[in-house]
Amino acid sequence: MSTLAIDKAGPSRKVKYGSMSRDRAWALRWSYFFLVLFAIFFLTPPIYMLITSLKSSAEISAATNPWWVFHPTLSNYVELLTSNQFLRFFWNSSIVSLAVVAVTMLISVPAAFALARMKFWGSATLATGVFLTYLIPDSLLFIPLFKMLALVQDYTGITLLNRWYVLLFIYPTLTVPFCTWIMIGYFASIPKELDEAALIDGASWLQTLTRIFIPVALPGLIAATIFAFTVSWAQFLYPLVFTTSVDQLVLPVGITTTLIKGDVFNWGQIMTGALLGAAPPLIIYAFLMDYYIAGLTAGATKG
Repeated sequence: MSTLAIDKAGPSRKVKYGSMSRDRAWALRWSYFFLVLFAIFFLTPPIYMLITSLKSSAEISAATNPWWVFHPTLSNYVELLTSNQFLRFFWNSSIVSLAVVAVTMLISVPAAFALARMKFWGSATLATGVFLTYLIPDSLLFIPLFKMLALVQDYTGITLLNRWYVLLFIYPTLTVPFCTWIMIGYFASIPKELDEAALIDGASWLQTLTRIFIPVALPGLIAATIFAFTVSWAQFLYPLVFTTSVDQLVLPVGITTTLIKGDVFNWGQIMTGALLGAAPPLIIYAFLMDYYIAGLTAGATKG
């Protein structure tokens, strides 16, 4: 009887497994289809930028195939990389981004640790408020920030407007709330037994943070650092509003304001500058993408 039952069940199992394999094959085909669409949609602009950066102004203006380079040249790259003005933009962006990352980490890591582990009245509400602050668009914040800095300059005589270092005070309003939120989620995912054991052994809260939580939360720290650097490097509105002199501009604003003169667009150098400006974040994401995803995933799903 048992052998007969197994034989009778055999064809149904084959039909079931065959159906599952067909469903899996169709799911794989659809996955590749949407992956190709995704790649075409997101890779077309940088490819077009690269093609345009290899053309001369005459070839860009000519009525030829825009997706083909008939006379490739590196003159756009040579002109920008030997331009003191472009190098100044790059230097300003590098200094501002690295300084903002340092300031953001020095503020957001202790704040996140306090909100996640040192429970006190209103800590949960305060943590939510920190994240809601990030949701306010910068297009609404730059006017009151400009008025505040103007008042500081009027009362103290300290020149803040039209100085690249003013961005060190403004960019953290964008980076600190979100990085704090990421670290809150990551610190909350760490077992409480670790800090309890450290406190029993006589460690202070600062020692618990620096010697236990920061090494354990390294992926979250890397994710927050990458986010802060990306926001600082790519920000356009704030430097456009708060800096006007050419020697004070950062890379995104410097490219658009100096390479666009009236109705004349130097497309070759604009595309070249955009590609060179995208290189540092691209390199960082290429080497640290796994840590970035791990940090964002832990902060979003735990705690």
